[in-house]
Amino acid sequence: MIRLNQVSLMRGIKPLLEQVDLTLNPGDKIGLIGANGAGKSSLFAMLRNELHPDQGDIDFPAKWRMAYVAQETPPLERAALDYAIDGDVTLRRLEAELQRLESEPETTENGIAMGEVYSALADADAYTVQSRGEQLLLGLGFTLDQMQQPVASFSGGWRMRLNLAQALMCPSDLLLLDEPTNHLDLDAIIWLEDWLKRYPGTLIIISHDRDFLDEIVNVVVHIDERKLKRYSGNYSSFERQRAAQMILAAGTLEKQQRKRAHLESFIDRFKAKASKAKQAQSRMKALAKMEELAPLRAAAEFSFEFREPLNAPNPLMVMEDVNCGYRIEDEKTGNVTEKAIVNRVNFSLQIGQRIGLLGVNGAGKSTLIKTIAGELAPLTGDATIGKGLTIGYFAQHQVEMLRHDESPLWHLAKIAPTVREQELRNFLGGFNFPGTMVTSPIRPFSGGEKARLALALIVWQRPNLLLLDEPTNHLDLETREALTEALAQFEGTLVVVSHDRHLLRATTDQFIIVADGKLQPFDGDLDDYKDWLFQTKLGKGTDVLPAAGKANKTDYPVASPVAPAPAATTVDKRDQKRLDAEQRQRLSAQRKPIENKIKRLEEQIAKRNGQKAEIDSQLGDSTIYDAANKAKLKTLLTDQAFYTKDLEQLEGEWLALQEQLEALAA
Repeated sequence: MIRLNQVSLMRGIKPLLEQVDLTLNPGDKIGLIGANGAGKSSLFAMLRNELHPDQGDIDFPAKWRMAYVAQETPPLERAALDYAIDGDVTLRRLEAELQRLESEPETTENGIAMGEVYSALADADAYTVQSRGEQLLLGLGFTLDQMQQPVASFSGGWRMRLNLAQALMCPSDLLLLDEPTNHLDLDAIIWLEDWLKRYPGTLIIISHDRDFLDEIVNVVVHIDERKLKRYSGNYSSFERQRAAQMILAAGTLEKQQRKRAHLESFIDRFKAKASKAKQAQSRMKALAKMEELAPLRAAAEFSFEFREPLNAPNPLMVMEDVNCGYRIEDEKTGNVTEKAIVNRVNFSLQIGQRIGLLGVNGAGKSTLIKTIAGELAPLTGDATIGKGLTIGYFAQHQVEMLRHDESPLWHLAKIAPTVREQELRNFLGGFNFPGTMVTSPIRPFSGGEKARLALALIVWQRPNLLLLDEPTNHLDLETREALTEALAQFEGTLVVVSHDRHLLRATTDQFIIVADGKLQPFDGDLDDYKDWLFQTKLGKGTDVLPAAGKANKTDYPVASPVAPAPAATTVDKRDQKRLDAEQRQRLSAQRKPIENKIKRLEEQIAKRNGQKAEIDSQLGDSTIYDAANKAKLKTLLTDQAFYTKDLEQLEGEWLALQEQLEALAA
């Protein structure tokens, strides 16, 4: 087991941990959480023996083998598959030893040594290592062709996947993963979840993805107020326990404060009276002994909202037979070649649609979003934009596009040059950029703070179409939750690519898959998508044990995630129950997106009714028809016509969806 005993740690003058005690059991799958800068990565560094506590000690079995993801990837000419297999350092050492022995003259001693190495190689699964390496890389999104390409040919994100593959290849008893999902798409995350669930060693994960933590961990360790507190269960369980503790702590604190006030009042009144001096002294001792309870505080909540769009064209955009892709100019000849990524897109964006784009990295999700945003011109076909369309676009690398030598205030003033500075400061204050921070260069800001600024700039523009490409990268749990709530209330149209399933579930009501160069609807929810992945792309090889932590091949039998279909038999009662359950599941999967749309429509209808009622009330005032109010009257009549027309359309959509539900029920 892992024991932390009275551990204290300082970074510079900042205390991160103060006299913490913690015990973690073998085989635990632990989620390590806490605010940015709380000390999560420093705790990992202490476990790796790269950093030493200022006080106390950390103890775990010396024989434990540890694996973790390297942060740097040298630009090697070594093939990606060989680089991943290099993670099994024991295997590589045995291979080098065998090569050395084979180069020496044959002797009895040499033969014995070679026999021992061959035996050790068999124990290390040397004869399946190629297959295991390929399956790891396939799961992480590499193709068979890419596996033979040199490491130097991959971008930074793909190199981090290779480092992750090395860590998973390494036989280990303790696996440390720091934000392993940051460079993965949803397909790879689902594969990694399945792998980690079956990992037999002790696992500690730092992650801001609540669904990922919920799927894997059975223990949460929370760093708060320089202490470590252990909670049993997954992340959702931690949230419930934490909330209950805060309620209990608030009640205990209030009770103590009442008792303290009573003691202090008695002392003040009677300490000077001889007849009460003894009782006063007794109460002074009781007050001195009373432990000072600090209030149990949650992290300061951060929230924001998207402002209501100024107008709402419908449709917002229509794409007809559009090929999305890139035009590449040859530097030497000047010739331009076209590379189509997504072909023959016929797509219409309507008011209020909330679409999640699914598909593996490289399938074309970002290319499609860039084409909708106008960043890329269609290679062929027509894209017609609705009058009054205002796009808010958050790209994957939006943070890098900010001017790091300028301040948040400078960035906002750039897009709002006529607005008073105080108004801009107030707006940025709502995004947690207070005081001097608002006028400071953003270079030293954290990735999360820069992402928050990029979101603030989008919110200011009051878009009616939001295009978000991995908006949660760099965001901590608190800011992710704030973004999720804001998007759920957003009144415009939303198209989002994200590997954060909690955000996708809460903010979208239909999914579209980009795959094999095509755009096609996906009729189901994220659980259906996960099942589909295992039945198609991830079904092969998922029954192979992770190499990490294996003491014996037979120690950890693992079933394939997708069981083969049973042979046809006569339908008995048990089969009929199963068939009925499957039918109910299919109906539920079909009903869910429709019910989500109906709920959202009802919210929009209620809001529009309120807005129209306000307009009707103002038009009911006779003074509005005075000549002095001519401009205001014109605006009110225009708004009334817009709200009336919009309500008719929303109610028409609501009725159509209700009919779909009734048809399903029938």
